[in-house]
Amino acid sequence: MAKKKKAQSSRTIALNKRARHDYFIEERFEAGLELQGWEVKSCREGKAQLTDSYVIFKRGEAFLLGSRIQPLPSASTHFVTEPDRTRRLLLKKRELAKLIASVEQKGHTVVATAIYWKKHLIKCEIALAKGKAKHDKRETEKRRDWNREKQRLMRNEYR
Repeated sequence: MAKKKKAQSSRTIALNKRARHDYFIEERFEAGLELQGWEVKSCREGKAQLTDSYVIFKRGEAFLLGSRIQPLPSASTHFVTEPDRTRRLLLKKRELAKLIASVEQKGHTVVATAIYWKKHLIKCEIALAKGKAKHDKRETEKRRDWNREKQRLMRNEYR
């Protein structure tokens, strides 16, 4: 008899919706996250946030700043649970070199866009991005509203 798989609702732990609003996303990368045990347990419960998180580079390594993983109330008292600590990102050397070279250009930055499960591992999707000006944000919003209105008109026309 075949084993049934558990139905999981979503593989996504946390999203940074603000990143698409504030930046032009040019290229995406998948990075591993170096986490402690209590952080993995908190991620299973969905206690992670990515708002205002970004990536910095020190000594040829990438670190995630600004992310928050809230400890569970049942976390052990033997550990110092620091929710806003800097977490190391695990990337290949080529990806790391490409990101460092791109960040040194004017206007480019690396932001975290999502944290998700990939099999039994927690991965972080990071994106090479360029900042939007205020008028670009307005243009994006106008385009989104117009596409929504078009869909509404097309739906009503075929009824």
